[in-house]
Amino acid sequence: MRTSVMGVAALLVSSSVVAAQLDLAAQTRSMIWNAVAVSEDDVYVAGPRWTGSKGPAVGRLDTQGKPRPYPDTVWNGWREGRDATRAFVDVNALRLDGKGSLWVVDTGSPQFGGNPLPGGAKLVQINLATARVTRVVSFGPEIALRGSYVDDVRFHDDCAYLTDAGNPGLIIVNLKTGGMRRVLEDIPATTARPDRPIVVDGQLLKAPDGKPLRVHTDPMEVSPDGLWFYFGTLEGPWSKIRTRWLDDFSVSGEVLATKVEPWADLPPVGGTVMGAGGELYFTDLATNALKRRTPDGEVITIIQDPRLHWVDAPTIDDHDRIWLPVPQLDRAGIFHHGISQVQWPVALYRLTLPRTP
Repeated sequence: MRTSVMGVAALLVSSSVVAAQLDLAAQTRSMIWNAVAVSEDDVYVAGPRWTGSKGPAVGRLDTQGKPRPYPDTVWNGWREGRDATRAFVDVNALRLDGKGSLWVVDTGSPQFGGNPLPGGAKLVQINLATARVTRVVSFGPEIALRGSYVDDVRFHDDCAYLTDAGNPGLIIVNLKTGGMRRVLEDIPATTARPDRPIVVDGQLLKAPDGKPLRVHTDPMEVSPDGLWFYFGTLEGPWSKIRTRWLDDFSVSGEVLATKVEPWADLPPVGGTVMGAGGELYFTDLATNALKRRTPDGEVITIIQDPRLHWVDAPTIDDHDRIWLPVPQLDRAGIFHHGISQVQWPVALYRLTLPRTP
């Protein structure tokens, strides 16, 4: 990583480390999960196809911690050549909406860096009470472009916000009207910078073509009061924009771009989750650490552990525990000439968050 980035990070990160106990919640020798959602006693996991995962695309952990296809085997039964509109092609994210539904983000492309299949890129709503799909929001070719990687989702009022890690930009969906559009395309805030490489365990992560991997719009959060939308590339830095601008489809893309403001110069992150007080928890890829950024900008290390090698999207449950899936994405075969370096079993950890000041 370049010296200037490390220098900034050193200034931001507090020397204090909060004591935290890392507990093993589940592990698997088949599924590579990079997403987790927890609703009461139910734990849902998911993982993208391109990692070499052999488990279900979306699973619910049984009493033995084994992932069972969720919501059913049909949705998890996609194979090449089959209909991509009613099955999971390549799941990258899970999100609970707090209203009784689990939402699944499907990139729609079975290959890393590939093009979404017709009807494959979609947002799928599952009713937790019935374990049935209640809505499928499909992204046509004007929304999920060639090379798009629809990455994750957050919600505010009637709108869903999704990031595109393959083509710089955001996707905004009005769930009430069904309207959708792409915004903030190809601007600096959504485009990965070549001078901020992704380094894990001291190694530069390269794409299958041998060039340094660049991941465009990826992490994002909505402030607890719903007023702000925070977002960035995986490599950082982060920006912010008022949600009211994103929610108003009458505002042009050109005007929206002028409303973007700098927010935080964070290092490359595997995943993030925002606490109720506006504190941002993020996984620092370079240091195998979980860190917390307070609303005033102070960064504290919660835990640093070699077992936390590329922790992806974490979640916080109702008991103030943070769940940390460890998919080891940089060890996937596509980054190593087709030979997987994943160290089995793949783990899911959790820890009780220390109290914030």
